[in-house]
Amino acid sequence: MADIRDLQLLVSLSRHKHFSRAADDCGISQPAFSARIRKMEEGFALPLVRRGNKFQGFTREGEVVLKWARKLLGDVEGMRQEIDALNSNLSGKLSVGVIPTALPFAARVSSQLRVQHPNLSIEIHSLATRQIEIRLNDFSLDAGIMYFDDADPETTERLYDESYALIVPKALAPRGSGQATWAEAARLPLCLLTRDMRNRQLLDDVFKEIDEIPTIVMEASDFTAVLAQVASGTAATIAPRHVAETFLAPGTTVQLSLVEPAVSHSIGLSIKEQSPPLPMVQALRKATRAAL
Repeated sequence: MADIRDLQLLVSLSRHKHFSRAADDCGISQPAFSARIRKMEEGFALPLVRRGNKFQGFTREGEVVLKWARKLLGDVEGMRQEIDALNSNLSGKLSVGVIPTALPFAARVSSQLRVQHPNLSIEIHSLATRQIEIRLNDFSLDAGIMYFDDADPETTERLYDESYALIVPKALAPRGSGQATWAEAARLPLCLLTRDMRNRQLLDDVFKEIDEIPTIVMEASDFTAVLAQVASGTAATIAPRHVAETFLAPGTTVQLSLVEPAVSHSIGLSIKEQSPPLPMVQALRKATRAAL
């Protein structure tokens, strides 16, 4: 059977998708790395890796072994963290998947964590809802901040409600303050997330409900490109008000609360159940509540 070191090699290969880079990451030569992977395959009597001239991915059996490798390594990491926590020295790497609209909130959570546990390393990955679900299930993420209604209610804690504003350059704004209707928003040039993103699907549902076809001039897979387009003065977008307050310079845009209809969706913190729970995941829960 594979030992802990073998599992670390397999996870490194999944991360780098390249034998030589994974070997460098693990501090061994590529021939030794490949030999250990092959020995692991012999132990399982199954091919785990698809090979050609280069790494081509994992077999179906390899994906199962990889999932359990992450789980087992997570347990080992949890043991180390719990020992560290006895000396108030919690350290390690925490990986959190976050839907784009919740990134400002995730930044506040990260700040809370760093204050309480300065030796923690925090990775925030901006991902679509479906990607977060997949990576929670294969243990490549420790937690996800996502739409509550899309998450497993057994393992998800409701955090806050997300409501929407029309974020528009002053030159395009229908008025300087107050509210705008979704119908007014539909007639403006809009830059929105791509259709595979859950936020975009929720917005499309509203436009369909009021029988309006929005004027989409640009789509992007993250809010960086969306807000850059808004900042250029050529398009508006629809997002939670805190997105504009976090990423756009004050005074460059107008934020109008969207009504007719008033829409909101709950955001939640999703964490796969682990027994015993990882100390850094417990720390994340506390920091999340403190950031609300």
